[in-house]
Amino acid sequence: MARNPLKAQEQWLRYVYARDMGHSRFVEKAERCERFVAGDQWEDADRSALRASRRPAITINKILITLASVTGEQIETRNEISFRPRTGAPTESSQIHTKLFRFISDQNQLDWLRTEVFGNGAVTSRGYYDVRLDFAKNMAGDIAITSLNPRNVMPDPDASSYDPDKWNDVLVTSWMTGDDIEYLYNKPDADALRLRTDSAYAFGYDSIDDGFDRFGGNPMIAAAATEEMRPMLRNIRVIERQHRVLKKQRVFVDVRTGMKRDIPDQWTRDQIAQILSENNNLIATDEVSKRVRWTVTADDFVLHDDWSPYKHFTVVPYFPVFRFGRTIGLIEGLLDPQELLNKTISQELHVVNTMANSGWKVRHGAVMNMTMDELEEMGAKSGLVLEIQGDPDKDVVKITPNQIPTGLDRISFKAENFIKSISGRGDSVMGLDRADVSGKAIGEKKQSADVPLRPALDNLVRTDWFLARNVLDIVQQFYTDPRIMNITKDDLTGEMETVEVNMPQPGSGELLNDLSLGEFDIVVVSQSAKRTLEESQFEQGVAMRELGIMIPDRFLIENSNLVKKAEIVKAMDEEAQSESAQIKAKSDVLERQLTVANLKADAAETESKVMVNRAKAAKELQEVSSAAGNQNAEAALKQQEHDQKLTQMREEHAMKMQIKREEAAIDREIRLAEAKEKAKQAKMQTVMAAKQAAATPGTVDEAAKLAKAGGGPAKPGAQAAK
Repeated sequence: MARNPLKAQEQWLRYVYARDMGHSRFVEKAERCERFVAGDQWEDADRSALRASRRPAITINKILITLASVTGEQIETRNEISFRPRTGAPTESSQIHTKLFRFISDQNQLDWLRTEVFGNGAVTSRGYYDVRLDFAKNMAGDIAITSLNPRNVMPDPDASSYDPDKWNDVLVTSWMTGDDIEYLYNKPDADALRLRTDSAYAFGYDSIDDGFDRFGGNPMIAAAATEEMRPMLRNIRVIERQHRVLKKQRVFVDVRTGMKRDIPDQWTRDQIAQILSENNNLIATDEVSKRVRWTVTADDFVLHDDWSPYKHFTVVPYFPVFRFGRTIGLIEGLLDPQELLNKTISQELHVVNTMANSGWKVRHGAVMNMTMDELEEMGAKSGLVLEIQGDPDKDVVKITPNQIPTGLDRISFKAENFIKSISGRGDSVMGLDRADVSGKAIGEKKQSADVPLRPALDNLVRTDWFLARNVLDIVQQFYTDPRIMNITKDDLTGEMETVEVNMPQPGSGELLNDLSLGEFDIVVVSQSAKRTLEESQFEQGVAMRELGIMIPDRFLIENSNLVKKAEIVKAMDEEAQSESAQIKAKSDVLERQLTVANLKADAAETESKVMVNRAKAAKELQEVSSAAGNQNAEAALKQQEHDQKLTQMREEHAMKMQIKREEAAIDREIRLAEAKEKAKQAKMQTVMAAKQAAATPGTVDEAAKLAKAGGGPAKPGAQAAK
């Protein structure tokens, strides 16, 4: 754009307000925490005073290893994000969105970014993602997720909510080169800013992140760099502000559900009328809402000032502990115990040093072979020889050193225990338990030690929900062009799956996997990391096998720690598709069918016997009730009994014939498989004999005989050799 002192001044004043209303205090706290993590745990004045008095300044950095343990716990717990259909969204679309989010996560290495953001929050009490479109590799734009320096991000100082949608604004400040501004914004402003030697404001060069987000030191030291180096110097402060502004917006409203969707500003009345005519459930109305305005300034230049293309701020926060606008990190409570430990250990070492060189009491002129300065320097060395004038026991006396104060060593022990109890990372979690402690007790201690860390991990789940919300809105708003993505379907075998989205369908005019349709719920599930999860799944699978539950072999191998388990699973799949395996599977099926048939035959035989017994009982009853009887009734009874016997014989005969047919089919299949296998082996023997005959002329006749015995003629090579 161009110079705009009024707009730049307004932006600068908002930056100063956010800086002075708490962000400077946060930066001081973050600086101290970063120094303690790096092992720089003594103030310069204290270190100089100790050095002047010849006292040690020892650093026993317990914070770094404690932070590593906490971060390791986060690495072992990964969050899986998926989407569920809610309004107007088919189930297939939710599955596509889930796969697309995994694809975007892999592109941006989200697992490592999550660890970095978690570490920033654990140390400084604040971590931030940034989610926006990037056009470096794709003209249609790809979602880029990055991690921001917490010192560069200034949230709304008047906000008290974790959710950035409830903030009025957020500022991100950074240092850029002239080339960066030319690439991101425009060349005239970049050329003008390159020529600036000082700021237009009295405090324009103050830096939130000065000396902390770069490998080098203070950028002001590099102000006198050569012309060749200037394009590489990040010496232009850029302030980026995203803020909400009331604006009248035209929206579509679904009268059935009440859902609203913004109408793009560039749409004409005819376009809006066409949409309304196609859908009778929609109406268009005006409403006043808050929209995001995006303003970027550098000194008194306005580099960008327009409506944001996104529904949300691009900044997504993570706070380990959040209390109404106050953020608390995981190592803030360890700073004082760490200082106590350092000072106590240093004092113990000082006492030990004074015992070795406590000093001397010397009568003036008593020492003949050295001066007092030499005695002071060499008095603690072994093998010291003093030439004394007078009585050595009276004229030269070594000062009795002070004893170590009682309980001094207990203070350092208490300081170390304070660090363990405050962080919740005891000996069991750190792997420092005694050898006589049982494994079960160690496991129970580890489980209880995870409890203090759960609120911080729960807030990380909350941050992932905000991150997925931003990604979903950007996808539905900007991923409208046809795209083809290759996504890993099976991590074990490396099988790839091609997913097509927004693909026009010939004839119907509809889009396949239209990402812009519907609304979705976001589901974030925490689970153990892949290695730990696999071990647990393998153990449970083996236990279920022992209980008689037939877990598939592929599941057990997939969750084992075998080095080449992918190759094993692939070989198993190939073996399952082989001809012999299919024949065996058919044999198993036929065998099961025969078993069922035999059971049916037994049941039929039992039923027929029951019917015969009933008939006999009826006959006897008839004979008892009427001695004379009725010859016609007796004949009918005999005929019924005869019919039942014929029916039983027919069923038994049919069952036996079916069994014989199935046995013959199985026998045919087995003989066919054996014949194919014998032919295959004979062919291999023929080929091997021919090769051997070609290499050894003396064995041509035997090769021919072997070939003839194998059922095939001798190879041409063997005839030529003969």
